[in-house]
Amino acid sequence: MKDEPLSPGHKECEIFLEVLEKTTPEERATYLDHACGDDRSLRSSIETLLQNHKDDDFLEVPAYKRNAAFEQPGDYIGDYKLVAQIGEGGWSIVYKAEQEQRLHRFVALKIVQIGMNTPEVIARFDVERQALALMEHPNIARVFDAGSTEAGRPYFVMELVSGVSITRFCDEQKCSIKTRLELFVPICEAIQHAHQKGIIHRDIKPGNILVTFIGGKPVPKVIDFGVAKAMQPLTNKPVVTAEGQFIGTPAYMSPEQAGLKGRGVDARSDIYHWGRCFMN
Repeated sequence: MKDEPLSPGHKECEIFLEVLEKTTPEERATYLDHACGDDRSLRSSIETLLQNHKDDDFLEVPAYKRNAAFEQPGDYIGDYKLVAQIGEGGWSIVYKAEQEQRLHRFVALKIVQIGMNTPEVIARFDVERQALALMEHPNIARVFDAGSTEAGRPYFVMELVSGVSITRFCDEQKCSIKTRLELFVPICEAIQHAHQKGIIHRDIKPGNILVTFIGGKPVPKVIDFGVAKAMQPLTNKPVVTAEGQFIGTPAYMSPEQAGLKGRGVDARSDIYHWGRCFMN
């Protein structure tokens, strides 16, 4: 299927939301270099939005969130009681939730944000939860359940990984080379497992590799397959990546992924990402 270009307003909104996820001016500049390319008009529009966001709280909350009745701690989604919000991305929110029926445990519940349940977003969301459902590896966060709200917002429930990024863990614990390698090897095996299932993560970075303690032993876990690419269709909903759409984290992505056309990305790209985690 031929890629269809995003409308100007949609593209500006998407890039703006992604830029807000970047924490330093350098990361934002690098992202805009890739996302806008030679389109000076688009770059100027995004920079204006960023300046307004900085000077005024009018854009503190994106337009699609205003006046929206977001879930609060104590609310239920399916059989799961929300405890606290623990993450937020361009089109989804992650909550810590408590499963009270059948099994009693705490889980992570990821749901499409209000106003973002477009066909394109839902298709990508489905790819992520189907990709995770395929995984059977101790170093990849597991999927437990999935469903949709009465309003049609899809969600899925996965293993709650309480930990810190692998680089932060190594720095704070002053890990030896031996300990670092003991963490490194399982992630190599986890990424290989994903590749054997036909899944390319496309965003391997320290923030997506968390280290938690299980039985007193540090265990690394790969999370967030939100921009994963499946080598074979996983759902009957087509995922369209528009020409020039920028997917991933600039500081870690491979050269072929950094190209705005995004062609030629295969398993080697994840290997490049993983190497960059230890170079930065």
